Amino acid sequence: MSENALPKGYEPHAVEDHWREYWEKNKTFTPDPDAPGEPFSIVIPPPNVTGALHIGHALNHTLIDVLCRHARQKGKKVLWLPGTDHAGIATQNVVERALAKEGKTRHDLGREAFVERVWQWKEDYGNRILNQIRMLGDSVDWTRERFTMDEGLSKAVRKVFVELYKEGYIYKGKYIINWCSRCHTALADDEVDHMPEKGHLYHVRYDFEDGSGSVIIATTRPETIMADTGVCVHPEDERYAGLVGKKIVVPVIGRVVPLFADRYVDKEFGTGALKVTPCHDPNDWTLGERHGLEFIQCIDEDGNMTAEAGPYAGLSKEECRKRIVEDLQASGQLVKIEDLDHSVGHCYRCKTVVEPHMSEQWFVASTKLAPRARAAVPEMTQIFPENWMKTYYNWLDNIRDWCISRQIWWGHRIPAWTCPQCGKLIVSEEDPTSCPDCGSTELVQESDVLDTWFSSALWPFSTMGWPDKTKDLATFYPTSVLVTGFDILFFWVARMMMMGLHFMDQVPFKHVYLHALVRDAQGRKMSKSTGNVIDPLVMIEKYGTDALRFTLTAFAAMGRDIRLSEDRIEGYRHFVNKLWNASRFALMNLPEDVPAAVELDKVQGLHHQWLLHRLEEVKKDVDGAIEAYRFNDAAQTLYKFLWNEFCDWYLELIKPDMKEEGPRKTEAQYVLWTALREFLILMHPIMPFVTAEIWQALPGGAGSDAAVQLLPEARPGCLKPEAAARMEFVQEVIGMIRTIRAELNIAPSYRLTVLLRPSDAHQKDVLEANREVILTLARLGELIIDADGEAPKASASHVAQGCEVIVHLSGAVDFAAELARLEKELGKIDKELGGLNQKLANEGFVSRAPAEIVERERARVAELTDARVKLTALQQRFRDVM
Repeated sequence: MSENALPKGYEPHAVEDHWREYWEKNKTFTPDPDAPGEPFSIVIPPPNVTGALHIGHALNHTLIDVLCRHARQKGKKVLWLPGTDHAGIATQNVVERALAKEGKTRHDLGREAFVERVWQWKEDYGNRILNQIRMLGDSVDWTRERFTMDEGLSKAVRKVFVELYKEGYIYKGKYIINWCSRCHTALADDEVDHMPEKGHLYHVRYDFEDGSGSVIIATTRPETIMADTGVCVHPEDERYAGLVGKKIVVPVIGRVVPLFADRYVDKEFGTGALKVTPCHDPNDWTLGERHGLEFIQCIDEDGNMTAEAGPYAGLSKEECRKRIVEDLQASGQLVKIEDLDHSVGHCYRCKTVVEPHMSEQWFVASTKLAPRARAAVPEMTQIFPENWMKTYYNWLDNIRDWCISRQIWWGHRIPAWTCPQCGKLIVSEEDPTSCPDCGSTELVQESDVLDTWFSSALWPFSTMGWPDKTKDLATFYPTSVLVTGFDILFFWVARMMMMGLHFMDQVPFKHVYLHALVRDAQGRKMSKSTGNVIDPLVMIEKYGTDALRFTLTAFAAMGRDIRLSEDRIEGYRHFVNKLWNASRFALMNLPEDVPAAVELDKVQGLHHQWLLHRLEEVKKDVDGAIEAYRFNDAAQTLYKFLWNEFCDWYLELIKPDMKEEGPRKTEAQYVLWTALREFLILMHPIMPFVTAEIWQALPGGAGSDAAVQLLPEARPGCLKPEAAARMEFVQEVIGMIRTIRAELNIAPSYRLTVLLRPSDAHQKDVLEANREVILTLARLGELIIDADGEAPKASASHVAQGCEVIVHLSGAVDFAAELARLEKELGKIDKELGGLNQKLANEGFVSRAPAEIVERERARVAELTDARVKLTALQQRFRDVM
């Protein structure tokens, strides 16, 4: 094969474009449900149509693709189904911002025209995220692409809503919900981001109606005082013994309310007395219902004070807080204000502070559906890592009914109509034309839409054609595994479990793999404000997709966050180049056609036996690691094999074999071809592009596709642990000589004299049999193998498995020059260590500097200290032999 079979350097972009187009055009990843083979299926966690590819997507999709490509290699019929989520609030916000630039609001357009405008936006921009995902090399079946508002999924959503309503699992009622005054919609509990904030705890005096005294209340939200309808204490709190049942006057507003007892109250927080505002706190709502309190709402949907707020009506809640604190101070009822670090709920979309709000909404009775979803883990569905099971159980054990109505226009409109004539509520899969009770045709449809997560909860079966009984559904449901971030364990995973079990009578997936976060090199969460975001598209442009994919896989240890830096991606780009260059070398030494076959379990060369033995181990280890979701172990096994064993050793060991025609060259060519070919298959799930390109250049590879190759079968006869141990002993000896050469700064070109003292006859036989290999790879002028050989005074030694490795130093080292160099090097180290130790001894620096900087300086001290110990030992060695 000519040297030009592969270009000199690997240029990823043209290669990637070719293979993306090839796989999509040829429908390489479109499975036939009727084909033989065990089914393996995964649904893509549907990205928002408003989204752009970020590093979390890149990690998620890389890991899924590794699983899918690996499953195909095992002969399974694999479906990876792609699609996007309509992202109700996010998408409506995007379009409303565009309208605002035109000086318009959605109300100017009207509902129908606004929804049309959103659909047009989706047609123009909605595929951006999918096109960016294509860059990653996802082996999805694009012929089955779905959207949460396409016709089929809309049909499924309506059917689920209607059935759940008829079964009593969906109901409409007044309840306290999370309300975003910016997005003007309700939010589910898990759509609220709780962020730490610095606030205040206000201690306010509430007087008894009879003038007999007062109670001090501690609150973080004085603007809700006007909606207080009770004060609650713990029944065992001795501070309030004998006071329960008395009447108390709410400050400013003058309302008389009861003092009552309930075990809900935390005796240790604040003063132990809790103001109860049922319309503005979910726990107070429960207390209000339990104790028959009045329900008063003093903050409206815009975040402004209602008429119930009395003198503060019309103010924003922020203005009200300022005014009421001033008034309480003036009246003497504000006892004190304490600083408080607490958690405040924000809208997960726009980051506005969320206000608990009483409203009439639609709910799913999650409390009734949760027990079955809880019982299914781990009996029917396993979660990896297992520690997330506890979190899953805790959330389901404490679940509240799910508010599913959203006060926006983009989304699945709730299929419910009210008859204005008689008040009849009609819930139907088909749009009704008249009221079944009074016959009126003037029906009014519910204006709210369903929470985006409602349609997403049906994703594993609605995307496969449910409610129709399709072949896809019969073949690929339940799916094999769900790969997603732990942050949507509640948003999505648990809800899919509830819906899948209820409508399919089966779990939606057998395994759930929750990957960790991608952080920056210092372990910080990536954010635009911090300026530490790594853009995967930029990394792909600079280093190629395979380098990014391999980096993410290599660091994807189960349960551990990934610390990512551009340097690491660049480092693995060198690994991609290493594979490319090793393949070019192999092609230069292989014939144009498939090499003449030899019986691999009977090859004679020790280096061939060792490589084939290692290849068998690698095949088993990589397969086991991917099956167990130990992605990092699979990547590191392949990295070590290619770089440390195949390139650093085997390609050097076979150079003498290739010098002349004959059995020795024939054997070497066939082993080389086999090892490279099988390595490409093993590496393909992680680095699909470069492996596909090299595959076609291999003898026998032209016209075939690496993506459809089966995993190479095991060859038990090639497992030769004793032969491998002999080769590893020879490598260790050579490695010892190389280490001494490097430590003593001996020029690579200098031909050393080495004495080997084997520990027994077996070692001696192995060394003699590999004399040529040791002489060549260790760059020796003379090799003495003698158990009783005498070591000269000027020598350096190491021990390899009991065999003494003694390097003659006379003529190889200028001891005086080396001692001078070491003295200079130690001086530099001592100077830097002195400065660092002085800095770390400064208490002001240690207490004020960022923790990562202090840690970095300490790590540098440890590094320099270790280097000093080694250089001092080397200095002493030189002095001993002079």
